[in-house]
Amino acid sequence: MTQDKQEVLKTYFGYTGFRPGQEAVIDAIVSGRDVLAVMPTGAGKSLCYQIPALMLEGLTVVISPLISLMKDQVNALRESGVPAACLNSSLPPGEYGDTVRRASLGEYRILYIAPERLLKEELRRFAETQPIPLVVIDEAHCVSQWGHDFRPSYLQITEFIASLRNRPAAAAFTATATPKVKADILSVLDLRDPYVLSTGFDRRNLYLAVQRPRNKQAALLEFLEARKHKSGIVYCSTRKTVEEIHELLLRRGFAATRYHAGLEDRERHENQDDFLYDRKPVMAATNAFGMGIDKSNVSFVVHYNMPKNIESYYQEAGRAGRDGEDAECVLFYSGQDVRINRFLITSSREAGDGRDEALIQHNLELLKYMTYYAAGTGCLRARILSYFGEAAPNYCGNCSNCRTRFDSVDISLEAQKIISCIYRLKQRGRSFGKTMVVNILRGGGNEKIKTLGLETLSTYGIMADTEARRIRDILEYLIEEGYLAVKAGEYPVVESTGRSGEIVFEKKPLSMMLPRESPPARTPPLEEAAGTADSAEAGFTGGSGAFTAGKSFEPSGSPPVPPQPLDEALLSKLRELRNELARQARLPAYIIFADASLRDMCRKRPLTGEQFLAVFGVGKRKMEQYGGAFTALIREHLSEVPINQSRS
Repeated sequence: MTQDKQEVLKTYFGYTGFRPGQEAVIDAIVSGRDVLAVMPTGAGKSLCYQIPALMLEGLTVVISPLISLMKDQVNALRESGVPAACLNSSLPPGEYGDTVRRASLGEYRILYIAPERLLKEELRRFAETQPIPLVVIDEAHCVSQWGHDFRPSYLQITEFIASLRNRPAAAAFTATATPKVKADILSVLDLRDPYVLSTGFDRRNLYLAVQRPRNKQAALLEFLEARKHKSGIVYCSTRKTVEEIHELLLRRGFAATRYHAGLEDRERHENQDDFLYDRKPVMAATNAFGMGIDKSNVSFVVHYNMPKNIESYYQEAGRAGRDGEDAECVLFYSGQDVRINRFLITSSREAGDGRDEALIQHNLELLKYMTYYAAGTGCLRARILSYFGEAAPNYCGNCSNCRTRFDSVDISLEAQKIISCIYRLKQRGRSFGKTMVVNILRGGGNEKIKTLGLETLSTYGIMADTEARRIRDILEYLIEEGYLAVKAGEYPVVESTGRSGEIVFEKKPLSMMLPRESPPARTPPLEEAAGTADSAEAGFTGGSGAFTAGKSFEPSGSPPVPPQPLDEALLSKLRELRNELARQARLPAYIIFADASLRDMCRKRPLTGEQFLAVFGVGKRKMEQYGGAFTALIREHLSEVPINQSRS
């Protein structure tokens, strides 16, 4: 057994470097420390506990909520040469007992367990006899009643950990968690002196869009027609809508399937496999589908109806682009969606699910934030990041609002006014934070301004006709560009810099991306927002800029794409070979190799086993299993196609 994390990373998983946050989490776990890691989908959470599992002595237990997630993870681990298994209700009694027996003999390094089985007597007896250095809680937000997917069975986890002979390290992972949910996770799971990491919620490869189509069915068909050879999910709010969309897609010739809780278990499993194995690349589903689905080549997620909260939306949308490639997340919005969701939330009392009035009001409040996202005119990425308490840009350049509702605006005069205000305050020996500066510029009449006599400043009220949000956006941009600075302290204050004079004295022209001006509007009550798409849109003007303004995000992927085009003919042959090997092994194609690995093969054209090991995502086990077949295909292709032609 190897003890080096870099060697484990390459040998088993075929990667040469860690993504942000992974190494720190691995080191904390290996040292025996509890961990809470909030990492977006596609950030590599699984490796953060799978690598320690191969470095620690004993059996790592992973508590996971969905059978489909376990199946995917176990298949992928076995393909990489890691002995792993799972215990859940889908296993026949004989297979379940055999898995427990083999685990008792030390044949596995990682064992996935459904939370409902934790306190079963036979499992507790087994766990008491095993050296378990690490218990992993995946989808840890399920432990919080304030989260979007609370599961009562998760409350058994603390008792299970306490029942073990020697308390192991506990590592909790989730992709989406508000500060309130994070506090719940730490408390309910009783994490001890945990290492807490949040790598951020931004998925830069995701294009975010909101559409308000007059005819949703026509808009969906048009969208899918342009993406005929891609895989994606269409989320619907009700079973009835899933059935309608599924029938529509079949009539129009799309290879589509369906998933909701009203189907028999057998059909749900068959339909899910059809999607995972790319036999039917489009899935119409309720939110019962998807959590933990590890399908890496989902290139779009369409929400046919608006979800009840941003956490649900972002987790579901985040199932696109797990391979780091560009992907699309599109929400079809109408005011009717708000009314339906309000009904679903308030009628939960009648369903007897134990929710009290406070929780219902909490969920209604979350629905408001979701409505603001769908109806607003500001940057969609900023709205999501701000919701999760993360510093958010005013403009991302990769969402539908930024591409259609933002313009390059000359802010030279506004910048001069803002910096002049900072200068005037400095002349009086004063400096304040951003909010106070904005209040002064807009001519605010709060008590502090009056007490300090700041209404006598020449810059007091000189931007009274400008929205506070717009002043704040420009102020943030000036700070980011170095024309102003924030001095840290008990109360951070804004100060001038050596570059401030470029704006005030040299009259340097300056522009930035800003939302188009809109008439002043008030935030609509929930009932008003439920009226129509137009009335809801008019009631909210969009995201606030709490961080860098005017800078667009660059798309990211792994590995990085070079400027030269790929050999599409070779890529097609590699996909055919991968798909055939997957059929023979009865595995989803992405478990054999992700598309990113195939593209890297096109770039590197490995002809030997050693060269094949250098391909992204190729570890020792996969080189031994598949290296011969893929390098032979590449040699054959290169012998048939001149090298200069193969690069075009």
